[in-house]
Amino acid sequence: MLARFGAWAVLVVVFAETGLPALGVFLPGDTLLLPAGLACSLSTLGAARLSLPLVLVCAGVGSLAGAQTGFWLGQRGGRSMRLRGLKGRGQAPMKRAEALFTRYGPRRAVMLGRFVPVVRTLVHPAAGLLGMPTASFILWQAVAGLLWSQSLVLAGYALGESGRQGSAYLAPAIAAVAAAGLLPPAIQWFRARRADRHPAGADHAVRAVDVPTQRQSDPGQVRCR
Repeated sequence: MLARFGAWAVLVVVFAETGLPALGVFLPGDTLLLPAGLACSLSTLGAARLSLPLVLVCAGVGSLAGAQTGFWLGQRGGRSMRLRGLKGRGQAPMKRAEALFTRYGPRRAVMLGRFVPVVRTLVHPAAGLLGMPTASFILWQAVAGLLWSQSLVLAGYALGESGRQGSAYLAPAIAAVAAAGLLPPAIQWFRARRADRHPAGADHAVRAVDVPTQRQSDPGQVRCR
């Protein structure tokens, strides 16, 4: 995409990933911004050579416009949007996005959700769906969007400027970014599983105590009759 469309690929893909729930969950975000920054470096060997200022602008505009579009879709669509358009795989990430708002509040949810893959696509419609104030959303999504998009592009650029071997670290860098983004939902999933096990164990213990008691009382009731 970078070799064929250049910085415009960054604009379109980042916009779709952050603003169009039905499409964005299948598009690269982190894995496109890092190579885009790398392609701006003088030390990078390859056919694609991009302008760093243009890539930064495209990444920033796509990020901000996409988030605002997702927020608008959430406001206009309501909960019916989620039920009709996000079936199967999309339901669990949307619930995860809503859980961010419940646990951290709107501001921190918008900030944290930007750095989590898949949730990044759904946190903006969730903000509109849950009635986050527009002015507050614009402020915090702008801060999070610029921090996310610009830092990844500059990180890729720094890899390229580190020398001829900089591109060799691109794949590990992408893997590290993806792992860091998946860490919060993994921790949340582990805590949920752990919390579910304890009530289940307690209920099982109560049932184990209640069943013999009921069996002992039944014969006595029969004899009394």
